[in-house]
Amino acid sequence: MKRSTPRAILWTAIVLAGLAAVVWAESTAEHDELVFTDVRAQTAEFIGYESSIELTAEQEAIKKEALTAIPAPCCSDNTAYTCCCPCNMSRSVWGLSNYLIAERGYGVEELRAKVEEWIDFINPQGFSGDVCYTGGCNRPFAKNGCGGMSPSHQVF
Repeated sequence: MKRSTPRAILWTAIVLAGLAAVVWAESTAEHDELVFTDVRAQTAEFIGYESSIELTAEQEAIKKEALTAIPAPCCSDNTAYTCCCPCNMSRSVWGLSNYLIAERGYGVEELRAKVEEWIDFINPQGFSGDVCYTGGCNRPFAKNGCGGMSPSHQVF
């Protein structure tokens, strides 16, 4: 049996470290791939995930913990997990969450950050927190609204 030289051991360690770095970079980059670019298209996509992706009990617990810490943008006396009603904004948040947990393996902190990013994206001016109580259910997100109440009729 041939003995490895210190130089061979060092080169093997360097190669293995390089491979580990590539694998780590690819796994963390996966979470960075979802970029918000199109409110209309992505709202429809995320609303679709709300009904098409079913979470396990463990996954639902991640969703609940992440979204319970975020006030619902349209009715801040509720959480993003419950909202006061299933408006299109809430459905988009719930569907986005389902997708990120089930398909991308997001944990609580990652999910919370990405949902907050989505909320900021759909209305960069921010939400008043009283949309549902001031007639904003059928206003576009960008005008401090819920984007409609029916998944088949989104308001932009």
